[in-house]
Amino acid sequence: MRLDKIYTRVGDKGTSLLATGQRVSKASLRLEAYGMVDELNSHIGVLRDLWAPHDEKFREANLSARLLRIQHELFDTGAELASVTREGPGSSAYLAAEQASTTLEKEMDQFNSTLSPLSNFVLPGGHPVNSQAHVARCICRRAERAVIRLHEEEEIRGSLRIYLNRLSDWLFILGRYTSGLLGVDEVLWQQKPSS
Repeated sequence: MRLDKIYTRVGDKGTSLLATGQRVSKASLRLEAYGMVDELNSHIGVLRDLWAPHDEKFREANLSARLLRIQHELFDTGAELASVTREGPGSSAYLAAEQASTTLEKEMDQFNSTLSPLSNFVLPGGHPVNSQAHVARCICRRAERAVIRLHEEEEIRGSLRIYLNRLSDWLFILGRYTSGLLGVDEVLWQQKPSS
């Protein structure tokens, strides 16, 4: 694929073309859903860049490669959401891999095996990598809600919803895991005593 011109003026009237060629409002649930997936992908890119200075020291964690894999999976997810039917441009090339959720689960188990059990809620913070993992987690939850709203109107493959659900959990555990690798304390929520 070659993009010679980024601006096309096609969307100047508030509509956009889906991968199937169908024109829809830019305010449609479908565009909102894959727009949030795109936003999440951008924040995963920031997370990967924040982690990059630590990648060599913690090479065995392989986090940059894992985050890049997730960016590709999110692009596939967005491409599928940009296609109304399973026929046409989005039919086979872009379907998010069914095994992607299983891979996330295995990685969460691996990360979790190095962590102490949670005895309290954790707050984002302690290190920019931790904070950015939590920002991405929140956006992932928002993208998941958008996909669920879209599914209430149109059929969306269940594995997309499952993937986003797993990914938000993965990002939560990643925040804890990277804090442990970097030797920074987790920020624990302190409940106010009842008066």
